[in-house]
Amino acid sequence: MDLGSSIKKVREAKGLSQKEVALASKIDSSNYSKIENGKTDPSFSAVARIAKALGVELSELFQANELFKEVNSFDKSLMEKMALVEQLDKKEKTAFYAVLDAFLGKKKMKDALNNVLTTV
Repeated sequence: MDLGSSIKKVREAKGLSQKEVALASKIDSSNYSKIENGKTDPSFSAVARIAKALGVELSELFQANELFKEVNSFDKSLMEKMALVEQLDKKEKTAFYAVLDAFLGKKKMKDALNNVLTTV
């Protein structure tokens, strides 16, 4: 898979239009379309701006075809959410992980109590 196809797959997975990504990456819409369709090779700076507009690391655009082969849509959604969590500042991340830990702790407690009650 070429770079343009990878960019398109990531854009579609995120539910974005070509116009939205083109505007966010400051690339003319027709030029952006040519990039996705493999009709032109973008500059490094253009690819970096596209990655930023898509909210992914630059390297992810080159790995997208491998990721999409191995990951189902639920996992893609989870991966996108975790990428967004990683963009939070330290205080927000701490709060997020505290809430997540609380929910997971509650689940473990329920499972442990359930196991005790079923063995009694």
